[in-house]
Amino acid sequence: MDVTDLVYTDVVKKPAKNWAARPLRRIFSTSFLQGALHEPLIHFLAFGALLFLFFYWRGGSGAASNRIVITHAQIEQLAVGFARTWQKPPTEAELKGLIDEYVKEEIATREAAAMGLDRDDVIIRRRLRQKLEFIAEDTVASVPPTDADLKTWMLKHPGAFQSETQVAFRQVYVGPQLRGTSMQPDAAKLLAQLKAAGPSVSIEHLGDPTMLPAEQSLAPLFDTARSFGDDFAKELTNTPLGQWVGPLESPFGLHLVLVTQRVAATQQPLSAVRPQVEREVLLERKKKELQTLYDRLLEKYTVRIEPLPATPTGGAGK
Repeated sequence: MDVTDLVYTDVVKKPAKNWAARPLRRIFSTSFLQGALHEPLIHFLAFGALLFLFFYWRGGSGAASNRIVITHAQIEQLAVGFARTWQKPPTEAELKGLIDEYVKEEIATREAAAMGLDRDDVIIRRRLRQKLEFIAEDTVASVPPTDADLKTWMLKHPGAFQSETQVAFRQVYVGPQLRGTSMQPDAAKLLAQLKAAGPSVSIEHLGDPTMLPAEQSLAPLFDTARSFGDDFAKELTNTPLGQWVGPLESPFGLHLVLVTQRVAATQQPLSAVRPQVEREVLLERKKKELQTLYDRLLEKYTVRIEPLPATPTGGAGK
């Protein structure tokens, strides 16, 4: 081979080698790498790759994942649930059955979600709402109300947790079974006799026989209402003390009544109703927290409510 051929070949090959290596040297150069590290696209791709590797390693949690990993914590939770139900720890075979059922449930859940079966399902929508609201409510329940909070609530609700009004009274019964249509006039005559005789008159042989007590000692209105009815018990709160009045009506007939004692309802001390007040305070807090949550989330959405079609006026035959 001629020397000129060797020189020519060397000259041709050398530029070709440099042409292929130059882009690689530029890619791995320090200046290029430093510039690439500041590119948002590079950050996004790197972060996405890390997420992909993480969920691939963990088995994923979405319908698109084809790996299911049952952790030790999940197995322990299955065993605890079994023991709570059957009052004994599961055997090896029973635990394997629990795991198998969990895997089936996970597969069914992912496949159903992939098919869109969770959409427009009222039960699933309600359950998801419940879970969202439970998270918000848990933050409220984690901070118990102080005594100052409870007292403030009681001041704002003076009618709540009052002791019930108590009454003591005497009564003479006039019933429809024996009186018929003369029940009202007979009751009026008997009332006149009682007023003339005074508060301490003996009522043992007055009126009609009944299983209802002729005299009731001091007791809450609730007890009176159970025996004589709600309307009768309410009338006793406005009846003057020490005077025969009536007739007051009950489901059984008419009554001529003398209230001997009445104790008005009073606000109970916090120590007596603390659990109930705590429950009401937490309930009020939860309502406010949920309303705040929905107000904040509503800002992310545009809600458009389509108007209902106009209802035609007039009858069908017109």
